[in-house]
Amino acid sequence: MNDARVLRTGRLVLRPVGYADLADLVRLKADPLVFAVMLGGVRTPEQTARELAEDISFWGAQGVGMWSVREDATGAFLGLVGLHGRPDGRGVALRFALHAVAQGRGYASEAAGAALRFAHDRTGLERVIAVARASNIGSRQVLGAIGMVQVESYERDGYQVLVYESVIPENVIRR
Repeated sequence: MNDARVLRTGRLVLRPVGYADLADLVRLKADPLVFAVMLGGVRTPEQTARELAEDISFWGAQGVGMWSVREDATGAFLGLVGLHGRPDGRGVALRFALHAVAQGRGYASEAAGAALRFAHDRTGLERVIAVARASNIGSRQVLGAIGMVQVESYERDGYQVLVYESVIPENVIRR
């Protein structure tokens, strides 16, 4: 069976997260090099399992969600990318996190760009946001590389946080 939610890029395969990804997600979300800068910080295995259940549910309710990111050639788990509702009510947000060994190789831009295109082209989401700490230059570069633009900022826990967005122009004909 062909799952239209599976995305392929030049080097990656993105599959909607599922319980088969739990062990990989636990390792990723427990890594302080990756998740210390995320909202909520490093996760316990129990938190990761709860978040996975929420991600699976979000797919069912919204038709978008989180994908596991794997290298196409080897199947190696690289990280996570996708869309989920922001807890602060700002809207549907693009999120991504890759293991440190996968960073700096263009994988985040490749995966995030595919997720953003899916959101706009296949689900018709007109506006997608993303947030990044001002000090997180890598994330900001990814967001700029995929065409998102900074539209506002705010302070959270002593950090300046930048809000980016991608909006489908009104004159674009949707499928």
